[in-house]
Amino acid sequence: MLTGMGCSIGHKCEIEPHIDVGFHPLLKIGNFCQINQNVIMKSVEMGNYVMIAPGVVFLDRLHNFERLDIPMAKQGDSERMKTRIGNDVWIGQNAIIMPNIEIGDGVIIGAGAVVTKNIPAHAIVVGVPARISRFRNTE
Repeated sequence: MLTGMGCSIGHKCEIEPHIDVGFHPLLKIGNFCQINQNVIMKSVEMGNYVMIAPGVVFLDRLHNFERLDIPMAKQGDSERMKTRIGNDVWIGQNAIIMPNIEIGDGVIIGAGAVVTKNIPAHAIVVGVPARISRFRNTE
């Protein structure tokens, strides 16, 4: 069904039911990826061997809020912004990834983390907002 909507999906991916990709997804999934249930992802490009736990949300827009004379609900949304995920990434349950984020190769994102900035390769990030806890052994 996803490929019929224009999504690109690599080989040997495991995609659980109940993922939300919206009406016009900009979705590219690499090879050997695992996407669990209740994931929201509309504008995401990911490499190979990416593991996404249940309940992860990838935001691709923000509400406009600059004007004070118009209610925020009437100011519309920003343009869509794509999130890019490297290879061999593990994203923990209920993490939230803000729009236009780049996640490097080998990154681990802890459960419940809110990612607001790009993450360098092999970092382990946790918390709200997500901060680098340490780096994986890259020897």
